[in-house]
Amino acid sequence: MESRADSSASRFDAMKWLVVFVLVAIGVVGNQYFSAESLLYRVLALVVLGLVAAFVAFQTERGRRFAMLLKEARVEIRKVVWPTRPELVQTTVIVVVFVLVVALLLWGMDSLISWLVAGFIG
Repeated sequence: MESRADSSASRFDAMKWLVVFVLVAIGVVGNQYFSAESLLYRVLALVVLGLVAAFVAFQTERGRRFAMLLKEARVEIRKVVWPTRPELVQTTVIVVVFVLVVALLLWGMDSLISWLVAGFIG
């Protein structure tokens, strides 16, 4: 059963998500309404509204869980062994050559089929 604190926290979470939705709606409608204004000012206003909306969203339970997920993902990314530059170049060359070979094969088959169909039709 949900405790009283959990119930009020979830009620506050719903209100916070409503605030996030209203902020996003203000950004969308405001951007349209002020379309004659400078693009720089509109972008700055949208960035500020986005940051405020993100801040409010991160105050909810789901937002905190998402923030934790981002932190854990960052830790996992640090564990990745990235290829060296020579490995990267070698792999890229292999992929490009393979794509060119397959493209030439497909072009050849297409030309052969076109030639056969043209010969058959007359």
